[in-house]
Amino acid sequence: MGARTTEMRRRLGISADDWGDWRWHMRNRLRTAEDLASWISVAPEEEEGIEAVAGRYDWFVTPYYASLMDPDDPSCPIRLQALPSAAEMTTAAGDDPDPVGDMSYRATNRVIHKYHDRVVLLVTSQCPVLCRFCTRKFHTTDYDGTYFEVGEAVGFDEDLEYIRAHPEIRDVLLTGGDPLTYSDSRLERIIAPLREIEHIEVIRIGSRYPVLLPQRITPELCAMLDRYQPIWLNTHFNHPTELTPDSRGACERLLRAGVPVGNQSVLLRGVNDETAVMTELVRALIQARVRPYYLYQCDNVEGVSHFQTTIESGRAIMRDLVGHTTGFAVPSYIVTTKAGKIPLSEDNILSEDESAVVLRSYTGEVVTIPVPGGRSAP
Repeated sequence: MGARTTEMRRRLGISADDWGDWRWHMRNRLRTAEDLASWISVAPEEEEGIEAVAGRYDWFVTPYYASLMDPDDPSCPIRLQALPSAAEMTTAAGDDPDPVGDMSYRATNRVIHKYHDRVVLLVTSQCPVLCRFCTRKFHTTDYDGTYFEVGEAVGFDEDLEYIRAHPEIRDVLLTGGDPLTYSDSRLERIIAPLREIEHIEVIRIGSRYPVLLPQRITPELCAMLDRYQPIWLNTHFNHPTELTPDSRGACERLLRAGVPVGNQSVLLRGVNDETAVMTELVRALIQARVRPYYLYQCDNVEGVSHFQTTIESGRAIMRDLVGHTTGFAVPSYIVTTKAGKIPLSEDNILSEDESAVVLRSYTGEVVTIPVPGGRSAP
């Protein structure tokens, strides 16, 4: 726990026991500008953003993640990722509520079967913090939108039966929302039957809890996961500030339980779109034994365009990383499309101009994506 976090906890009268309990953080998430004012000096543009998204995009922040915010700087990378901006209400050319095609590949209420041998299982719409750049921004935060066809409360029987009936599926990714929002026992009721399916070789979990609320990674959770190996977990550090002693400890507990931890960053304008920041991040990840796996081009999601950089910005960072840091610290630079993930390498870029980039997917399909932002370089 950092010195500022300790000071804030004491000033606000939060006991050590409460601070260490992830459920306390979930019950006490900050949901208003007044809540935030106990932690930071709320800037006028942040108040404007909170008012602008009301009724369209929800937001909340765990006390833990709020404790990482610079109290006086609205350009703090933690504040930018977690607090609403009025720019979310602007729709740019080419924006899409579902740019990765989740709904196009929906097989059941929760199963997305996009790739031949692996599926996504949408466990929940709930998260500890609603990241402002979320790929599923509409589905998880719009009051009129959800990616569940018949509701989250419906059981998993149909979804599990689909997976059992398709022997080509060898890999299941639990995501959402964030699966670790569920209690250990509820999560185990999903993982246990998956592990009983003979053709399922690997179970993966996509979770940002190690970043947003590391107290969730308890010894009990790790012991439960260890019973159903092999299990892999990919998390989502975007900035070196997020690699705190608490988050490192969460990753360490997973690793000691035999759960490999990978990292999938998103390239975000104003947060990590500089070589120095990304270099510091990947080096810190390696020190924590977390493998930098992907660097994602920010998806052209409605309400997210203000975070987008040009692809050339990302390629410049990748050129600066290669040869200047350990080889396995260099992530793959990827864009996710309705045709699948495409590495943003020279081999896959067919053409590009000021308005669009034309790419070739792993199946040979030609995909056109808009040049981000305006879409000019930052």
